Amino acid sequence: MVEQDPAIPPAPLAIYTDFQQDAPKAVLDEMRAEAEAILAPAGLRFEWRPLAGFRPDIVSAAVVVAHFHDRCDAAGLVMRGNRPGSLAWTDMSDGRPLPFIHVDCGRVRTFLQTALLGHRLQDRDLLYGCALGRVLAHELCHAIAASPDHAPRGVAREDYLVEDLLSPAFRLESGEIEVLRASSAMEGLRAASPR
Repeated sequence: MVEQDPAIPPAPLAIYTDFQQDAPKAVLDEMRAEAEAILAPAGLRFEWRPLAGFRPDIVSAAVVVAHFHDRCDAAGLVMRGNRPGSLAWTDMSDGRPLPFIHVDCGRVRTFLQTALLGHRLQDRDLLYGCALGRVLAHELCHAIAASPDHAPRGVAREDYLVEDLLSPAFRLESGEIEVLRASSAMEGLRAASPR
């Protein structure tokens, strides 16, 4: 293990994003800000890049690819039945998560629709973006820790309630922080930071 000066932050994790449909800037900004705020206590920093702009000459210490399926906005919400299934998932190989994440924006929309319809129109994209950031942070925990395990509470819990995704505060538990800090991905990011 490389000894690292704690005052020097680890290199950023590159997150390449791919959206099936364009998302509003407010949703994207809120999603990124929320994911960053949740994972910052573990020492994680991010560089957000569009997958369409991928260039092989740009090197990163660690990379995650996040695909966003369906519509990623809160416009035109209507009451309809909730679609069963996961809000998001991480690709797996031999029981271990890979750095490929999928967020089903349509399922997140229908999961939150009743609660979002109770908010002012101008606040819905911000709340929806925040919820997407929380769902993404959960999957990033799987990818970074290289573990499919869940916790009884916190970001790593398996099933969320609507309140979890829309509450004022949603943060990592101390055990989750330690797991992320001890991961081999974080070791690589620390080793890649300038000395």
